[in-house]
Amino acid sequence: MTALAPRTSQPDLSYLLDHTSHVLRTRMATALAEIGLTARMHCVLVHAQQEERTQIQLAEIGDMDKTTMVVTVDALERAGLAERRPSSTDRRARIIAVTGKGAEVAARSQRIVDRVHAEALAALPADEREVFLSAMNRLVSGHLAEPVEPPRPVRRARQRER
Repeated sequence: MTALAPRTSQPDLSYLLDHTSHVLRTRMATALAEIGLTARMHCVLVHAQQEERTQIQLAEIGDMDKTTMVVTVDALERAGLAERRPSSTDRRARIIAVTGKGAEVAARSQRIVDRVHAEALAALPADEREVFLSAMNRLVSGHLAEPVEPPRPVRRARQRER
């Protein structure tokens, strides 16, 4: 016997947001993989280009733990896209500097990200796109801006192996 979801008067917002987020992430990962990048690598490259930032600052921007950030920067260094350098403002800090090759790849990856986002939004009628984005921005800057501390850690859903 299959368990059915209970009938409710409200749409399942968790499912809608989780599912669309998961599908968008997989499409983004597939598109960026064409140029040898992950979404994390893209994030580090574009944000490191904007201004002098440390690994810790970039990890916060990309919502990465320290280990993931180190692995990501190591991969960028091996590919010749970024390097760790002393900060120009704090001799104790090291920043992530994007190389010339890294800047070219960051521009390509940004075009890919923009394309994937445009394709997702193209699924909506033109008059609904602005309303959708406005509503999402209100949620992420308002009621859903910050996570609350749950009584037990929330586990992320396992990804199926393919």
